[in-house]
Amino acid sequence: GGGAARGGLAVLDYGSQYTQLIARRARERCVASALLPGDASLERVKALAPRAVVLSGGPNSVHAEGAPEVPFGLFEWCKEQSIPVLGICYGMQLIVHQLGGKVQSGFDHEGGEYGRMPIQTQSSALFGDVGSTDGSQTVWMSHGDEAVELPKGFHCVARSEQGAVVAIENSADNVFGLQYHPEVKHSERGAETLERFFFQISQLQPTWRMENVLEEQLAAIRQQVGPTEHAICALSGGVDSTVAAVLVHKALGDRLHCVFVDNGLLRYKEQERVMKMFTEELHLPVHCVDASAKMLAQLKGVTEPEKKRKLIGALFIDTFREFREQVEKETGEAPKFLVQGTLYPDVIESCPPPGSGQKHSHTIKSHHNVGGLPEDLDFELIEPLRWLFKDEVRRLGALEELDVPKTFLRRHPFPGPGLGVRILGDVTEHGALETLRMVDEIFVQCIRDAGLYDEIWQAFAVHLPVKSVGVQGDQRTHSHVVALRAITSSDGMTADWYPFEPKFLMDCSTKICNKVKAVNRVVYDITSKPPATIEWE
Repeated sequence: GGGAARGGLAVLDYGSQYTQLIARRARERCVASALLPGDASLERVKALAPRAVVLSGGPNSVHAEGAPEVPFGLFEWCKEQSIPVLGICYGMQLIVHQLGGKVQSGFDHEGGEYGRMPIQTQSSALFGDVGSTDGSQTVWMSHGDEAVELPKGFHCVARSEQGAVVAIENSADNVFGLQYHPEVKHSERGAETLERFFFQISQLQPTWRMENVLEEQLAAIRQQVGPTEHAICALSGGVDSTVAAVLVHKALGDRLHCVFVDNGLLRYKEQERVMKMFTEELHLPVHCVDASAKMLAQLKGVTEPEKKRKLIGALFIDTFREFREQVEKETGEAPKFLVQGTLYPDVIESCPPPGSGQKHSHTIKSHHNVGGLPEDLDFELIEPLRWLFKDEVRRLGALEELDVPKTFLRRHPFPGPGLGVRILGDVTEHGALETLRMVDEIFVQCIRDAGLYDEIWQAFAVHLPVKSVGVQGDQRTHSHVVALRAITSSDGMTADWYPFEPKFLMDCSTKICNKVKAVNRVVYDITSKPPATIEWE
């Protein structure tokens, strides 16, 4: 997968939701990195020719039946080749467990150490010279087991306040372990520790560039799609599908056919705004299909979130099938390929697709691009962005070879199921769609007017299935409650809520209640991710 890691970092994935952040932290520092499933064969690891290996975290306990282990012979091979190994959380427990130490369930399942906690570090290869500083730092813990006896040659270089072992190293064999996640922003000095591992300990070279991705992907598409074969691409109006389309268009020219589906769950005036941009600025050949009446008829009475996602996904697929027949009529050639703007976090957060060889992750949600596809989907997928994160996609789109307009690249993400996952309950009731479109438009416009749009990763409104009592003039009202959500994030994997000034929230709330009759109460969501996801469904 993810581009070559020759001379770079190989990350073995044991299913932590943060695994791809490890690869990302490497790429942010221009180090080539690739992911492999945790139980890949040693041959697959060797084929990547890495100069360093990381064993990721994961939800399992090393004692669980069938818990994943490291590839057979990995430690011996790494030692022989002088390739440093770093285990994180579950990865550290694997090191202790498989090299002859002892791991025990430190906590019952209610306990487990989760969240921010202070640790005490000492001078070592991982932490450098702690010297006169007190060596304490805050880290993000996430595991229920702990190492109680270390294997021969290892010593403890950091402990938690409770005295649990949180970092170990065997500098003679270059094997290291951390019981916390240095790759998440909540670990305040985690990036520094990873840099020590990449550059001081592993001597990795910072040679990876965005241009490499473009060349690799163009070559891969030309190799995958024969010289006379056609592809279709569903454009959502979002950054991902658009950059994917522009990239594939560059490789295939007029053998790419794009379709934009209005499923009735789009934002205010989205269809006209987006179509104008595709045709006038990007010069992409796009056909627009209005499937809103059909979609809303199917969603009537449906309240279960997963069921909504699956129905919305299924309608997309049916629309593609019809569009494909139309393209076949016009060109005499059935398009065999479907282009999707699937990103790395989508791949991780969905059930791992068969054949991707990735597993172990507890499913967070079925993603409309990945988890919701029907079994009999008879397209071959082209996913040129599946190894990238959102901000990397923006950088790719900005390269002069693709030249996607800056204003467009800065757009906030919008979920595939659209307003379907922002109206809790039945989307067809209480005029919820109309209400939400208005509220969302007012909120986002307030953010633009305040000059904050680019500081925020995503901002939107949510329609709640709740009515509350209010007063308007002399009358008591019984109207709907809407929630506003605005978050900052660099990759969608972890996120913090945006701390607006109270005055901003006050003005915004007043505007919404004055202009949108169906709403008499506005609340602001002050929950980070984790524990909450970005969307409410």
